[in-house]
Amino acid sequence: MILLRILKKMAKKFIIKGAFGIDNLTLVNAEIPTPGPFQVTVKMKAASLNYRDLLVTQGLYDPKQKPGLVPLSDGVGVVHELGAGVTRLQKGDRVCTTFFQRWIKGTPTLDEMRSTLGSPIDGALCEYMLLDSEGLVRAPKHLTDEEAATLPCAALTAWTALVTEGGIKAGDTILTQGTGGVSTFALQFAELFGARVIATSGSEEKIEKLKELGAYRTINYKQQAEWGKLAKSITDEIGVDHVIEVGGADTLEQSFKAVRPKGRISIIGVLSGLSTPVNLRYFISGALTVQGIFVGHRDSFEAMNRAIEHNAMRPVIDRVFSFDQAPDAMRYMQSQKHFGKVCIRIS
Repeated sequence: MILLRILKKMAKKFIIKGAFGIDNLTLVNAEIPTPGPFQVTVKMKAASLNYRDLLVTQGLYDPKQKPGLVPLSDGVGVVHELGAGVTRLQKGDRVCTTFFQRWIKGTPTLDEMRSTLGSPIDGALCEYMLLDSEGLVRAPKHLTDEEAATLPCAALTAWTALVTEGGIKAGDTILTQGTGGVSTFALQFAELFGARVIATSGSEEKIEKLKELGAYRTINYKQQAEWGKLAKSITDEIGVDHVIEVGGADTLEQSFKAVRPKGRISIIGVLSGLSTPVNLRYFISGALTVQGIFVGHRDSFEAMNRAIEHNAMRPVIDRVFSFDQAPDAMRYMQSQKHFGKVCIRIS
C-alpha cells in the first residue's frame, strides 16, 4: 500500500541529461509537484516545438544553461491542483503556458524578460508542471490540445508583430518568409484582418499549401534570387506594408527591397545567421521602422485567444508525435520538412 501511494505521486519528464544534444534527451521519473501559495500544478496534455527549443537542446542558445533542464516553452494542460491564494484559475481549467512567466503587460523589466520557460525555467516536456498562476492563460475552447499548444510562442509572436506592435489593417500587404509556425500564423492573422499576403518558400509543394491557406501571391525564393524586388513589383512598385522577417542575415537585404517607404520590418528569426552588413540608406530614405519581436506579454495572449475563438481559427499542424517520441520530434523539426507546427501529445 505504501509503495502504491508513492507510485501515484510519480510522473515522467524529459531532461537534457549530462550534455547537450537531442540524443541526451532522457525520460526520467519525478515526483508530482505540490503547489505553494499562488502556484498551480498542471497536468500536461500536449506541447509544441519552436526553433528555440532545438537550439536550447543543442546547447546553441545558452551554453551556460543548468544541467537537467526540462525543455520546451509551449504547452497546454488542465489545472490539477491549486495553491493557497489562487483566484484567477479554477481546478479543471484548460490552460496554455505563457513564454514569459512574469511579463503581464506593458514594457517588460529585465526580470520579466528573464522569466522564460524552456530556458532558464523548466519547460513543458513533462507530465506535470508547477507554475505561478499568473503565468497561464485559458485555452480557446474550440481547439484540440495539440492546437492550443501551438499558441504561446509562434502565434503570439506573429500577433505581436502584426497587431500589438504593427497596427495591421484591412488592405495591407504582408510579406512572410517560409512555412514555419510564425509565418503560417502571420498568414492566418492577416486573413482575419482583411490583409493580403505575399508568401515565400523554397518548396513548390509547400507553395501549394500556402495557396490553400489563403496566400494572395507566392514566390519561390530558390528560383527568384531577387524576390524582394519581385514582391515590390506585385504591389505596383509601392512596396509591402509589413515584412515578417525570420531568415536573418541572408534575407534582410531582400526585405529592405520589398518594403514600402515608412513600412515596417519585424525581425523575429535568425535562421541564416545573426550578423549582416546593413545599408543605412534604407532606414533614412525609406523612413523604415525595423522592430525586434520577442514573443509578447500575457495581455496580448489573451486578446489573441479571443480573436482566435471568435473567428474559429485553427492552427496549422504538420505532425503530432507521442510523448516518448520527443527526440524524434526534435529531429523532424531539425530536418525543416514541416509546414506549420510540430506537436507532442503528452497525455
